[in-house]
Amino acid sequence: MESMGTGLPFGSITQMAYFVEDAEASMKAYVDRMGIGPWFVAGPFHPATPLYRGKPLVPLFTLTFTYSGNMMIELIQQHDETPSVFLEKAKASRYGFHHWGIAVDNFDEEVARYRREGYEIAYSDTAPMGMRVAYMDTLKELPGMVELIEGNAAFEAFFMPMYKASIGWDGRDPIRRA
Repeated sequence: MESMGTGLPFGSITQMAYFVEDAEASMKAYVDRMGIGPWFVAGPFHPATPLYRGKPLVPLFTLTFTYSGNMMIELIQQHDETPSVFLEKAKASRYGFHHWGIAVDNFDEEVARYRREGYEIAYSDTAPMGMRVAYMDTLKELPGMVELIEGNAAFEAFFMPMYKASIGWDGRDPIRRA
């Protein structure tokens, strides 16, 4: 199995993602309380080709990313009430852990494997960074969904600079915008 630039092999959990009410406040809390950073912000933006449970619905998102060691942490804020994989839970319980991200070098094969095993695609898109993603609804068996992330050159080009910036981070410039 090939390895990504972060040292993790394809197919391993590379990301833990949380749905948050306020990305700015959440990033600040991670920096202030755990010293994790720097954070990189994408958005707000509308996804390019989103499908939510088979329907083309276009919510407005902000995504933020950082690393703690080899683990990527993603915070997701939705700015509207468009139906989405993040708004499925009742408002009182929707915030918090949402999914694990797994970078795969054989995206189509992995999506097909999950589907054969009975998991529905809850959400899919081509991320603005240039890689395809598919959220597999594993909630019947796991406490979160599994996001399959296409581990291609765009993945490496987008996330490697973030990973490198986190190594030995000195606390300066904690929130960085594209």
